[in-house]
Amino acid sequence: MDSIIFDLDGTIWDPIDTVLSAWNNVIRKNNLINSELTRNDFEGTMGLQMNEISRRFFPTLTEEDRQKIISDCCEAEHSVIEKNGGVLFHNVENVLKKLSQKYKLYIVSNCQDGYIEAFYKFHRLDQYFLDFENPGRTGLSKGENINLIIERNNLSSPVYVGDTQGDLEAARFADIPFIYAEYGFGQVSEYDMKIKSFEELLRVF
Repeated sequence: MDSIIFDLDGTIWDPIDTVLSAWNNVIRKNNLINSELTRNDFEGTMGLQMNEISRRFFPTLTEEDRQKIISDCCEAEHSVIEKNGGVLFHNVENVLKKLSQKYKLYIVSNCQDGYIEAFYKFHRLDQYFLDFENPGRTGLSKGENINLIIERNNLSSPVYVGDTQGDLEAARFADIPFIYAEYGFGQVSEYDMKIKSFEELLRVF
């Protein structure tokens, strides 16, 4: 194994409370939406791409109205994350520091463009990662973005670490081993290895 590709939400951190506050601030100013979102709402969409999330959150809106509010929410979200960050899982930076001394580290997340950059800006963990990708930049699926990272960085034996069924399917699409972060937001139907905490990666590797 020469590299580890990580999912972000539910694998490295929990951003939900920060994101929720940003989105609800936008929603309160929108006359087309009558109720605010909850943490449970967000937990149910972890791992989905933004167009899928928008349909779940705002099913009665037109596509044009959905795109407008999603754009406004994401803009607000980036600003709040840059200022407040999220909740890193226990000992994340120490684990990344140790892993980066032996392996090449990457992030592939189903987020919008600018999200990973906002995560980097507050938590200053970009020093441990060599590259990242997301559908907001490429328009590709998570599995295709994993392949893009593999090809772009000439990886020969990567693994993917994630917490949702979508992460599993993406790893299978890319034909690489999947490590299930059981402590995250989702459930999976199978995995090649399971970890109960982020720290456990040091034992695995």
